[in-house]
Amino acid sequence: MTTYRIAPSILSADFARLGEEVRNVVAAGADIIHFDVMDNHYVPNLTIGPLVCQAIRPHVQVPIDVHLMVKPVDRIIPDFAKAGADIITFHPEASEHIDRTLQLIRDNGCKAGLVFNPGTPLHYLDHVMDKIDMILIMSVNPGFGGQSFIPEALKKIAIARRMIDESGRDIMLEVDGGIKADNIAAAAAAGADTFVAGSAIFGKPDYKAVIDAMRAELAGVAKKAA
Repeated sequence: MTTYRIAPSILSADFARLGEEVRNVVAAGADIIHFDVMDNHYVPNLTIGPLVCQAIRPHVQVPIDVHLMVKPVDRIIPDFAKAGADIITFHPEASEHIDRTLQLIRDNGCKAGLVFNPGTPLHYLDHVMDKIDMILIMSVNPGFGGQSFIPEALKKIAIARRMIDESGRDIMLEVDGGIKADNIAAAAAAGADTFVAGSAIFGKPDYKAVIDAMRAELAGVAKKAA
């Protein structure tokens, strides 16, 4: 049976109360904290770095999933590993040597993954599945929170799920961008098991109510698949 994970993105949290926000969202049922890193170079926005990761690490026991939207990517990976990241994902376009970057993440004690923008093909996975712990499918173009889900991403999720199943490996399949209670079931039915949601959770007053609604939708998908 599929294990589903909800990963709230702190990009949409109240940064003046970040420690409290991550504690509250985990108490509401979050499985993972998703940590978006943007460099105003690879993507048109500037967000947070290793010091913020280090600051929130003592506040939560759940994994911190660091999504690096930076180029070049290799230099900052050890910093995030030291700051308490559990999973580090990056975009293939941001690395000169994808295999080496994946190995660098693992050498620093973290799980490693690749991120695919809406227009990025999945063929980058062909020869590195043995070093992959997570595949992240972007269902928006990266750079800003609050965007609408791109339905074409469902096809890519389904292809990635097939690749994972054929590999026989235990690889998480995450989707990020415009995920809400009303479309999470479609993403799960396509094959995703880990769901990043930012404004859909942090934009509402009751985090638990939103996460519970998402879990109810996911339970419906699991029931149909059983």
